[in-house]
Amino acid sequence: MDAFAFSPAPSPNAAPFPSASPSSRGHRFSIRGPRRRRPLPALRSSAAPSASHHDVVVVGAGIVGLSIARHLLLHTPLSVAVADAAVPCSGATGAGQGYVWMSHRTPGSDTWDLAVRSKQLWEDLAAEMDGLRAGGARESLGWMKTGSLLVGRTSKELATLEEKTKVLSQAGINAECLSASSLHALEPALCVRNDGGAMFLPEDRQIDVFQAVSLIEKINRSYSPKGRYMELYNDPAMSLIRSEVTGRVEGVQTSKNILYGRKATVVASGAWTRSLLHSFLGPNSTLDIPVKPRKGHLLVLENFDMLKLNHGIMELGYVDHQGDNSHSIHLSSTSNKDEHDAASISMTATLNTKGHLVLGSSREFKGFSREVDKSILKSIWDRAGEFFPAINNVHLDIDEDKEIRIGHRPYMPDGKPVIGFVPDMSNVLIATGHEGSGLALALGTAEMVTDMILGDPGRVDFTPFSIENRFSGNS
Repeated sequence: MDAFAFSPAPSPNAAPFPSASPSSRGHRFSIRGPRRRRPLPALRSSAAPSASHHDVVVVGAGIVGLSIARHLLLHTPLSVAVADAAVPCSGATGAGQGYVWMSHRTPGSDTWDLAVRSKQLWEDLAAEMDGLRAGGARESLGWMKTGSLLVGRTSKELATLEEKTKVLSQAGINAECLSASSLHALEPALCVRNDGGAMFLPEDRQIDVFQAVSLIEKINRSYSPKGRYMELYNDPAMSLIRSEVTGRVEGVQTSKNILYGRKATVVASGAWTRSLLHSFLGPNSTLDIPVKPRKGHLLVLENFDMLKLNHGIMELGYVDHQGDNSHSIHLSSTSNKDEHDAASISMTATLNTKGHLVLGSSREFKGFSREVDKSILKSIWDRAGEFFPAINNVHLDIDEDKEIRIGHRPYMPDGKPVIGFVPDMSNVLIATGHEGSGLALALGTAEMVTDMILGDPGRVDFTPFSIENRFSGNS
């Protein structure tokens, strides 16, 4: 979520977050940003802060923070308060494509078990929704059983996909490698060379993040009348509250509230976690979690009927998102401060439940800039045109249609989230660094954090995500 100071929080019993469904504009092709309430400027008040007592305080109302609250409410008797400087879906959460995929995972990696477990939890939630309401998971989550296609356009890339298919199959994932002709039969609009092809995972899924967040908020709010849940949006966390006697963290001071957490405080603030921890812990702290914002652009074209897709599609270059690779396009950078500053473009394409085409994606290190980069938009469009020739006949007026999705992925240099207790703070936990996998890993992360708070053994090994002995300068 955006790390600024914002206005006082609304009432915990405020009306639910409005629907994110974009209004129809007939056949006009437009690029829309995610529907979200923008943060308001800070209003300083001389009124004494209101104090409330909870078992757990969660700082951050992105998909990870809200999911942690949901899991605690559903599976424990604990009470939870969630505070955020903005509102849900105004940061990285609202700027994603909604992939719950295994195609870009690696069996045996540190994040593999977490990804498998989290996907199963999403499947369980979807099944629950299908059994509860007429519209089922599609209506409540934007749940789509699209499957995924990881696409290569050369014989070398196809060989990589064949090997990846073999490895995933051995790990129990339903995966199939497709020739160019077989791929064309599944996706007629997609064009690859004769020596290209794709890896097909029919059990990969897609979610509409706005619908998912709305559902999770509704579940969480159902515990408000029982005194177990409070949400404070547009109310930034300012500092930790410590015992004058023991120094133990007792809660969080926000701009208008004091939130006491008897059992734990969880910081799940995405790319802003690093700066927030510096503010919380002070200049003498040696803890420095190197999470940093990785900016991304997505194009959303409403009612785009020039291209029909049957699956979620991603080019192979997206998988190599941690470093330089030969598959995606790299654009020159005006900065020489970081070798990773150059923007990279990898083709991703999906149709959501409303029939809108979502195209991506870009990655670049530009701090917390939210500025629209027209050259990035053009590169995303041009890259998509290399895979989908039909759109090359469509004129895209970037100057007119310039509403896009911009988010800041919480990037970690070692490619895995940070989930665990802060050293020397027995009741403060961190959950950040999921980069582009916040949605996919959210439910597994929430289960893991709950197990940590309760002191229970987890279904997934905590060790790879721990802060201990992971970062230089931290014990």
